[in-house]
Amino acid sequence: MSILSVVLPAYNEELMVGKACRVLHEVLSEAGISYELVLVNDGSKDNTWNEILKAGEKDPNITGVCFSRNFGKEAAVFAGLAQASGDVVAVMDCDLQHPPATLVEMYHKWEEGYEVIEGIKKSRGKESFLHKESAGLFYGLMSKATKVDMQNTSDFKMLDRKAVNSILSLSERNIFFRATSNWVGFKTTYVEFEVQEREAGESKWSTWALVKYAFTNIVAFTTAPLQFVTVGGGICFGCSLIMILYSLIQYFRGHAIEGYTTTILVLLLIGSAIMLSLGVIGYYLAKIYEEVKRRPRYIVSQIIRGDHEAADSIRHDV
Repeated sequence: MSILSVVLPAYNEELMVGKACRVLHEVLSEAGISYELVLVNDGSKDNTWNEILKAGEKDPNITGVCFSRNFGKEAAVFAGLAQASGDVVAVMDCDLQHPPATLVEMYHKWEEGYEVIEGIKKSRGKESFLHKESAGLFYGLMSKATKVDMQNTSDFKMLDRKAVNSILSLSERNIFFRATSNWVGFKTTYVEFEVQEREAGESKWSTWALVKYAFTNIVAFTTAPLQFVTVGGGICFGCSLIMILYSLIQYFRGHAIEGYTTTILVLLLIGSAIMLSLGVIGYYLAKIYEEVKRRPRYIVSQIIRGDHEAADSIRHDV
């Protein structure tokens, strides 16, 4: 019988780990789906890992992965994929904002022959206006830059074993799971879901964290910012030509431009464009430096399967 693995990254989710495991057990057991839950503790500062250990004592189908420190959600997702042993693997948030009941619908889609089942948000729930607009702008830019439709997408999805193995085979350290799962291809379908309200705890995503996350993943997945640098250089060059032509015309008409105001403005424009361009190029160089060092995506300090510590571990942390 096929096994469904559910990967749940967790950071400071001590209030939700136990409930998430109970709800998933009830939903999947009632649907007659054999399952395993892979919970990844991403260096939490609270008692998340202890709650995972308690859940493992109650349910032998739970695998717990504990990082040595916080490596970020992308690393936690990939660690979960690496430890998952199921024929099909789902990824969802531990706070249950992704409705567990939708997993059953996704699983049936997989049984129909689909290999990637994407969860599509019907709405973004109760988010601030700034958050909604920022998310819309980010995914709009990502869609244009990557030629992958990112609008209303989420990390809530289900992947066939072939798709999982294809993603794990990618060697780059900085990787954007939400876009990569679409990029690998395979037969894809979509399932809509309503974002649920968080029952306990608080969101780990501040506005600055979202901006940083967005820029990091844009750089990781596309070279579009470098193309913007080229476009910006072309615009500055065009403005310079216009200013030169304007100055020459005024000179031959006997109306030479007086003072240094125009010169200073042009220099400020060009200088700003150069500094911005160097910043974007420097960020790419930093990412290249991180890649060539070949450090692991994450470091695992402990793995448990059920109520005992795993003697062996599958490590895709390079």
